[in-house]
Amino acid sequence: ILMIGDGMSLMHMSSAWTANRGKLWLDNAQAVGLSKTYCANRLITDSGAGGTALATGHKTNYHMVGVDPSGKPLESLATLANKKGLSSGIAVTCRLWDATPADFCCHNVDRDNEAEIVADYVTCGVDYVFGGGAKLFENRADGRDLFQELRDKGYQTPRSWDELSGIAKGKVFCVTDTVDTPLPAERGDLLARAAEKGIELLDQNPEGFFLMVEGSQLDDYGHFNDLDLLMQETHDFDRTIGRVLEWAAKDGETLVVVTADHETGGLTLVDGDLNEGRIVCKFSTGGHSGVMVPVYA
Repeated sequence: ILMIGDGMSLMHMSSAWTANRGKLWLDNAQAVGLSKTYCANRLITDSGAGGTALATGHKTNYHMVGVDPSGKPLESLATLANKKGLSSGIAVTCRLWDATPADFCCHNVDRDNEAEIVADYVTCGVDYVFGGGAKLFENRADGRDLFQELRDKGYQTPRSWDELSGIAKGKVFCVTDTVDTPLPAERGDLLARAAEKGIELLDQNPEGFFLMVEGSQLDDYGHFNDLDLLMQETHDFDRTIGRVLEWAAKDGETLVVVTADHETGGLTLVDGDLNEGRIVCKFSTGGHSGVMVPVYA
């Protein structure tokens, strides 16, 4: 299980840890490392190139998705899992044409080719998908109904959590919202539930599975320099990590890796109080920075 906090640096985790008075589920990780996030043609990466490196093991150019610098499609962990007889899945809180989920399932030289990227999901072969972005799956300019095409390939296509929660087996492609899923306070523990449902379905394969889970909107709130929403999203991601770690501890044979594709916002923790859970932070950019990001396992 690979869990990606989009835009998450050590400073995000330090701030979230302080705001939660010195406790995070992530503290239970047994190994901690650091990752340099530069891409093939720029020092400061984006989620297209950063996520492609995590998904495929290859550095690529800025804004590229699931391809090498020459535009040649790369096999992702999800594809490789399927080739070896394992099941695979992704669960995210963003629209599915966003770069990180697309890095694991789609191939394009430019992440902004959103309608093209979404169409790749029909043939990507993953067994479980959860996220937002329905508006590019139906009522498309090219007239295609991607939900119908997915059903023709044997997928169940629930459109809400209630529909998804009742599914006990089989291939599932669940798109719950027109664009992104709601704000953390509105959606509750949706990401944790979506991750657990993915585990429940994928773990039915005796060969095992690969699942990517993304705390997607850390990146957005880093771009907006919105500390309150950034901490809400980081704590939501950490609680999801906790639920996954609890399952993995019981399972006894699953590797959980938590990392980030890059840092967003140039966040710095400059003051606060651990006993009060109070933090004072500064942002140095509305974009990404080039600092190293943590890897937990």
